Amino acid sequence: MKRNFNQRNTQQRRQQIMQLLQQQGEVTVEQLVQLFDTSEVTIRKDLTALENNGFLLRRYGGAILMPQDIFEQEELLSKQKLAIAKIAAERIREHNRIIVDSGSTTAALIKQLDGKQGLVVMTNSLSVATELRALENEPTLLMTGGTWDTHSESFQGKVAEQVLRSYDFDQLFIGADGIDLERGTTTFNELIGLSQVMADVSREVIVMVESQKIGRRMPNLELTWAQIDVLITDNQISTQDKQFIENLGVQVIVAE
Repeated sequence: MKRNFNQRNTQQRRQQIMQLLQQQGEVTVEQLVQLFDTSEVTIRKDLTALENNGFLLRRYGGAILMPQDIFEQEELLSKQKLAIAKIAAERIREHNRIIVDSGSTTAALIKQLDGKQGLVVMTNSLSVATELRALENEPTLLMTGGTWDTHSESFQGKVAEQVLRSYDFDQLFIGADGIDLERGTTTFNELIGLSQVMADVSREVIVMVESQKIGRRMPNLELTWAQIDVLITDNQISTQDKQFIENLGVQVIVAE
């Protein structure tokens, strides 16, 4: 009986979350925790379940109603990420030692590596590691380990940083939540230490980012322009923004 009660309680809570979304257009985890007097873990599970069923779209710290044109947007973004990934892969030579950071744009790079032999790939992402293990060329896989961060869905922390400092790499491929034209790459996540170490131990730092994120300023500066060698983006970047970034000494490559 207790299990059935819990199932009913969960269903009722999720129905109320959707009612609230219909009224407000968006909700935050903090708001829902207070409203339902439950844990963040429970609310995040609710939002994940509702997203999997196509009712909402997760956003940092909360969720929004599923936009009507979301499928068109996702299709465009997928094409942009694939184009960016193909250009990024062209820069990788056989037997290179690379780091692939967590993120959907960087993850798109993995399938482009199948024809390259002798690669050594370090990552802090379980999903990237799984994709790597499926490649026929069987690159050498290294993982940072560390503390699992639910926000970025990746390993972070001092242990991961210490592991990275034990190696040196030819290239780092890293994404961004936003690009601040004045400062560099920005993120919601406060755990930026690992990104800094990744850049420190790599000879070339390559940022992979969709053009729609350029000009989007997030609270935390991740990498400064001085730490970035190359920015690969899609063909929606404006001529003005491209020129501005290039004037900062960063090579900008546009994926068609």
